[in-house]
Amino acid sequence: MAKEYSRTSRVSQQVQKELARILQQEVKDPRIGMVTVSGVDITRDLAYAKVFVTFLTIGDQTNDESLEGLNSAAGYIRRLLGKAMRLRIVPEVRFCFDETLTEGLRLSELVSGAVKKDKEKFLAAGRDENEDDA
Repeated sequence: MAKEYSRTSRVSQQVQKELARILQQEVKDPRIGMVTVSGVDITRDLAYAKVFVTFLTIGDQTNDESLEGLNSAAGYIRRLLGKAMRLRIVPEVRFCFDETLTEGLRLSELVSGAVKKDKEKFLAAGRDENEDDA
């Protein structure tokens, strides 16, 4: 029987929880701001972790600046992660901006626009039929 829940997925979930806590409580870089860890992909040998994050940007702060701040603090964050978790190999973390939220909002707006256009066409077609009957 195959494993339904592999070790890498368990470690990935735990790394996500610990990174969220570390970024909220330990890292004090003003470039970072509020960060949400939306996912972690870890290689099978647990050597590398790709961390997907989103930011709540304040003022004129950009996502690129926040991402640069996170990646510059990656060594420090890795050390804190090593203290928090009992792993033989602490994964090397690399932060990436998670596009799924913005892409989801864009798709939602496209669907809403299409529904609105269809509704307008339906109402216009209904008015045309009523005028023909009169």
